[in-house]
Amino acid sequence: MSTPHAATALPLVRRRQRSGAARVALLCAPAVVLLVIFFALPLIGNAIRSLGPAAHLDGSGSGPFANYEKLFVDPYYRGVIVETLKVSLYATLLCLLIGYPVAHFMVRRAGRLAMPMLFMLITPLLTSIIMRTFGWRVLFARHGPFNEALMWLHLTDHPLRVLGGPLGVYIGLVHVMVPFMVLSIIPVLRGVDRRLEESARILGAGAIRTFVLVTLPLAAEGIATGCVLVFMLTNGSFVTQLLLGDGSVVTLPLLIFQQFSLTQDLSFASAMGNLLLIIVLVCLYVQLRVSGRQGESQ
Repeated sequence: MSTPHAATALPLVRRRQRSGAARVALLCAPAVVLLVIFFALPLIGNAIRSLGPAAHLDGSGSGPFANYEKLFVDPYYRGVIVETLKVSLYATLLCLLIGYPVAHFMVRRAGRLAMPMLFMLITPLLTSIIMRTFGWRVLFARHGPFNEALMWLHLTDHPLRVLGGPLGVYIGLVHVMVPFMVLSIIPVLRGVDRRLEESARILGAGAIRTFVLVTLPLAAEGIATGCVLVFMLTNGSFVTQLLLGDGSVVTLPLLIFQQFSLTQDLSFASAMGNLLLIIVLVCLYVQLRVSGRQGESQ
């Protein structure tokens, strides 16, 4: 049986809850409005624009999904999609092969050199990607320092062609993306309990087996995060392909840039942008699944 005090206290509690909810909604309103105006509405507009008529030679379209049909049916654009995924995958693997040893050295071996190395790793990120890319063009030019040094050392009789091909593109991408891989792996490696590795060594496991069976699984979350991050950033990069590839490596971002700047086919460019967005969302889903499994195992 409820008392009069409890009967009067219940409406007071409800009023306080409604007041607290209204206060939270008022505080969140500016952020929500900002996200709707600068994030949600542009995405919705881009999705609607992509459903416009596809640009054919005769100027006619073939339905609201003609742009997407063109992307997946036309062999050229299908090849561009494959090239985009291939470049992103290869750049991610190269960044992992370079970034993991660097992160491992910084955490386990660098000691006092860890902070200077971290500073050197982050410093290039403070420079414009265009300036860094032009720096590679100067370095690998036909008569640039790289080729002049090779010919001075009599390692080659003629300048090597690094620019204007996939090699220059991958060098530029790896230089830009490796810091993201290293910075993703370092915190996870620092959290690995060294006693687990020592126990494995005491029980007879060698250095390679300890790394494969103990260290690598414990660092899997950082590796997965770094791979997803690098894959997504590479997937949306076009400056490096444009300036170092000279048109030899054509990916979706470069094609979108060309559609906006040259052909002015905005609906088709919007469709390609939505495809890139879907790829990014799939990458984020994979990263969340990996992080969730790691959390459950711990």
